[in-house]
Amino acid sequence: TGAQQSATVANPASGASPDLLPHFQLEPEDVYIVKNKAVSLACRATPATQIYFKCNGEWVHQGDHVTQHSTDRSTGLPVMEVRIEVTRQQVEKIFGLEEYWCQCVAWSSSGTTKSQKAFVRIACECLRVPGQSVGHWPSPPSHLCASPDLRKNFEQEPTAREVSIEQGIVLPCRPPEGIPPAEVEWLRNEELVDPALDANVYVTPEHSLVLRQARLADTANYTCVAKNIVARRRSASAAITVYVNGGWSTWTQWSGCSTSCGRGWQKRSRTCTNPTPLNGGAFCEGQNVQKTACTTLCPVDGAWSEWSKWSECGAECTHWRSRECSEPAPRNGGRDCHGPELDTRNCTSELCTHAAPGAEDVALYVGLVAVAVCLVLLLLVGVLVYCRKKGGLDADVADSSILTAGFQPVSIKPSKADNPSLLTIQPDLSTTTMTYQGSLCPRQDGPAKLQLPNGHLLSPLGAGRHTLHHSSPAAEGADFVARLSTQSYFRSLPRGTNNMAYGTFNFLGGRLMIPNTGISLLIPPDAIPRGKIYEVYLTLHKQEEVRLPLAGCQTLLSPIVSCGPPGVLLTRPAILAMGHCVEASAENWSIRLKKQSCEGTWEDVLQLGAEPCTELYYCQLEAQACYVFTEQLGRFALVGESLSMAASKRLKLVLFAPAACPSLEYNIRVYCLSDTQDVLKEVIQLEKQLGGQLIGAPRVLHFKDSYHNLRLSIHDMPSSLWKSKLLASYQEIPFYHIWSGLQPFLHCTFTLERLSTSTCELACKIWVWQVEGDGQSFTVNFNIAKDTRFSDWLVPDEVGTPALVGPSAFKIPFLIRQKIISSLDPPGTRGADWRTLAQKLNLDSHLSFFASKASPTAMILNLWEARHFPNGNLSQLAAAVAEIGKQDGALFSEAEC
Repeated sequence: TGAQQSATVANPASGASPDLLPHFQLEPEDVYIVKNKAVSLACRATPATQIYFKCNGEWVHQGDHVTQHSTDRSTGLPVMEVRIEVTRQQVEKIFGLEEYWCQCVAWSSSGTTKSQKAFVRIACECLRVPGQSVGHWPSPPSHLCASPDLRKNFEQEPTAREVSIEQGIVLPCRPPEGIPPAEVEWLRNEELVDPALDANVYVTPEHSLVLRQARLADTANYTCVAKNIVARRRSASAAITVYVNGGWSTWTQWSGCSTSCGRGWQKRSRTCTNPTPLNGGAFCEGQNVQKTACTTLCPVDGAWSEWSKWSECGAECTHWRSRECSEPAPRNGGRDCHGPELDTRNCTSELCTHAAPGAEDVALYVGLVAVAVCLVLLLLVGVLVYCRKKGGLDADVADSSILTAGFQPVSIKPSKADNPSLLTIQPDLSTTTMTYQGSLCPRQDGPAKLQLPNGHLLSPLGAGRHTLHHSSPAAEGADFVARLSTQSYFRSLPRGTNNMAYGTFNFLGGRLMIPNTGISLLIPPDAIPRGKIYEVYLTLHKQEEVRLPLAGCQTLLSPIVSCGPPGVLLTRPAILAMGHCVEASAENWSIRLKKQSCEGTWEDVLQLGAEPCTELYYCQLEAQACYVFTEQLGRFALVGESLSMAASKRLKLVLFAPAACPSLEYNIRVYCLSDTQDVLKEVIQLEKQLGGQLIGAPRVLHFKDSYHNLRLSIHDMPSSLWKSKLLASYQEIPFYHIWSGLQPFLHCTFTLERLSTSTCELACKIWVWQVEGDGQSFTVNFNIAKDTRFSDWLVPDEVGTPALVGPSAFKIPFLIRQKIISSLDPPGTRGADWRTLAQKLNLDSHLSFFASKASPTAMILNLWEARHFPNGNLSQLAAAVAEIGKQDGALFSEAEC
C-alpha cells in the first residue's frame, strides 16, 4: 500500500491544469467526540490531483481515506473530496501531550496547499475538579467524563426573592462547566423567556437574568437551563414574588353631624386601595377614620309675646289687641307659633248697638266709678302711711324687699338702746334718705332659715351720730327666705342655706362668703350710695338646676354663681371671686364671662383678653381663681371654648371607700371632678351621707380636648386575698361627659370581693388616664377597718361668718385706706402713684382698667382685699406702699401702717 500511495502522489491526474495551485472549497472543522461515536473530517479542493490528511504530524493511512472525484461545472477543473473518521481511542492515545488535530494537504501540478487545522476533542458535560480547570486539559480522558463522582451542580443558582413593584431584579446563574461550554436559557413558569420579545428583560454575558422593573406579571417561578451537546441541566426554581405596598385613597367628605341638635361628631374615612396591598405588601399606616366635633344649631320653636293692651273702643263697638311670635322667634327650622296673632272683642258686652241713645249715661257712670276707685286708693295709702309711722320704721333704712312693688313689705322693729347691733356712723348731710325705685327682675325663693350676723360696732368718726337699726338676725334671715319664696326669678336657688350667704349692707361695704367653696362677694366702701341699705345675697347653684346652654367646643370652667338683687345701683364695682379649672393660655382658649338676663337667656358680657375699658365688667384670671369686677349684680359663669387639641382642663381625682365593711364586698369610688373647691365640697358632703372615707390623697389630671375618653383600671391586687368583679380590663368615661363640665359628680366604682371577712389589708394600684394623654396612678395600701390617715384632706365642717359688714370685712383699716387712695390717685413725682403700686403687686397688666375708674387706687386695694382675705399679709402691702412714699413725707411710713 505504501508503493501505491507513492505512485498516486507521483502521477497526478491527466486532467489537471499545470498552472494552478489547489485551493480548498471545504476545510475540516473542530469537532467533539460524544461518548464513543467516531467523528468524520472532510475536505474538498480544486484543482487537486491528490488529497491526504495529516493528524498530529503523521500521515493518515491511505486506506482510511474515502475519496470522491468530480468536475467543477463552471471551470471544468477536477474536484477531489476526501473524508476520514477519527475514533475516541485515537484521541485518547495522545491525551496529556497535545491536542489531537488533523490537516488536509492537496497536490496539483503546480504544488501543494494545506488546509486549516481541525481539533478533535472528547465532549464532557462537567469537567471541573478541585484545583484544575477545563482549560488545562487538551482533551479529557474517558475515565474523567465517566466518573460517577463528577459534579453536575450549578456553581450559582437563582434564589427566591420578594421585591416591591417597579424594583429591579437580578437573578444570577453560573452553570456547570463543560466541553463544549454550556449554553444558558431561562424559563418563566416553564415557558422560554425571550429577551427579543420583552424589552423589560435581558440576559447578561454572565448568564444572569435581569428584569429592569418588576411588574405584577413577573411574579413566577424562574429556572436557569444549561445545555451542550452532551447534556442538559436545570437549576432549582426560584420563586419571585412582586408585592405592592398599600396606599391611602383620598379622604371622603365629612359626614353629617351625628346629632340634629347640639354637639355631636362627624367623621370621614379613607381606604387602603391606592393601591391595594398585594402579595404580602404592607398595609397602610395611620388611621382610616377621622373624627371631629361638630355643632348643629338646635331648632328653636317660636313663642308668643305678651298681648298688647286693648285698643280704644272703635266705632263698631270693638277693640283689639295683638301679639308677636318673637319670644323667641322661630329659627333653625323651629315651628311657628300656633294661634291667632290678633284678638278682637266687643267692648260693651254686646250692648253697643242698643246703647247708642244713652251713651252719655254710660260715660257718666264710668266716671263716677273711676272717682270712687281713686278715693279708695287714697284712703288705703293714708292707712298704710299711718301704720308705717306707728310701727316705728326708721326712715333711713331702705329694705331691698320693697325695691319693687312685687316684694311684700317687711316689718322691722327698732332696736333697744342697749342693742349690741346698733351701728353708729357719721351722717351724710349732703344727701337725703332714699329708697331704690328701679325695676328689678322677678326672683324666686331660697330656703327656710338664714343666719344674719349682727352688725359690727364702728368707732365714731365725728361728733354727730346717726343710728342704723338691725332686726333680729334669725328672724330677718327667715323673713328674707319667706319673701323670696313669693317671687319667680329665683326658682333655682338652693333649698338649703349651705350654698347661700346673705347680709344687709350700707355705704361702708362688706363681704359675703360661701364657706369651703372659694366663692365670695366683696362690696367695697362707697359701692352702695350713701343713705341706702341693701339686702344682698350670694348663691352657689347646682348645675343640674340651672340650664346653661353650651355650643361647639364650649365647656363650663367655673361654678354658676348668683349675687343680687339684680338691678340695684352700685357706684363702684363689686368683686365676685370664684374658682375655675382651666389651664389658661391665649393660644389654646377663648374664655368668656356669661351673665343670665332677666328673661333667662345667657349672654356674653366679657371676653377675657379683649376687655374694653368702658364696659361694666372686668375679670382678673389667676391660676385657680377669677375675680370679676361688676357694677351689675346677677348670675355669672365662666365658659371656655378650646381653640386647639392642646387645650386642657384640670380634673381632681378623689378616691372614696366605705368606712365600715361588714360584708365581703368592698367598693372603691373614683371621682373625676372639675378642680374647683365647690365641687369637692359637694362630693365630700355626699360621701359623708353615704358613710364613705377618703383612701388616697387627691391628684390632679390635665384632661385635653382631644376627643379621647378617660379610662380607669385596677391592678396588682393580691389574688389570694381579693378579687375584682370587673369583667373588662378597664372602665371608661366618655369624653363629652367630662368636657362639657355639666355633670359634676362623674365617678366609676370598682367592686372588690375579699375571700375572708378577716381580710382588712387592701393593697392595689388604680390607674386613671386619658387615651393618648395625661395619666395618674394611686397606690392604695391601707386597713379598711381602722385607717383614717387621709381624713385631714377632708374639708372641715363649715365655720365662720358668711357675712361681714363694715370695717370687719376688710384687712386694710378704713382711714389708712382713704389716706392711700388720696395720696396715690393723683399723678406723683418720679412716678410714685397708683401705677407703681400696681406694679409692685403684680397687677400692672390691668392698668388700662384701673385708669378707666374714678379712683384707680381704690380698684387696686379692692382687688387686693378680694385676693388676700382673710389670710393676707398686711405688712407686705404696707411695705410696698411705704416704698412708694414721697420724700416730703406726704405718705405715711410702714411703721405708721
